[in-house]
Amino acid sequence: MARRAENTVNEMKCVFPAKSINEGLARLTVSSFIAQLDPPISVLSELKTAVSEAVTNCIVHAYRGAADKMKCPIYISATYTAGGILRIAVKDKGAGIADISLARTPLYTTDAEGERSGMGFTVMESFTDRVKIRSAPGKGTTVILEKRFDVK
Repeated sequence: MARRAENTVNEMKCVFPAKSINEGLARLTVSSFIAQLDPPISVLSELKTAVSEAVTNCIVHAYRGAADKMKCPIYISATYTAGGILRIAVKDKGAGIADISLARTPLYTTDAEGERSGMGFTVMESFTDRVKIRSAPGKGTTVILEKRFDVK
């Protein structure tokens, strides 16, 4: 995730099964990590929402149809650098995304039942400074959320 050359100040890692109940765990874990940066409540809330969207994508899309969600891991890691960069990575080993540009298009969804709005990546992009997506069909997806903080 963060290179040591970037002077990592702190980092955390967490792994949990792709069960919807664990979305709250992801939000709480990441918000506790971010709290050390003393962000405004609005920024903390936005980052929690961005993490929720990334985790929900893992649960709903990456592992769609999996019989045993206990065998479907979601990995979250976060680092904070001396330069004021917060990076949060949400990774799965699921279906992957064939066309990342299409997936990032507002209102695009693969949800045939119509229960999803197709705004997940748009929300992530609006609440962070940068969103990077690495994915390969059948190999999973990593979403990296970046936010810059003023160094105190």
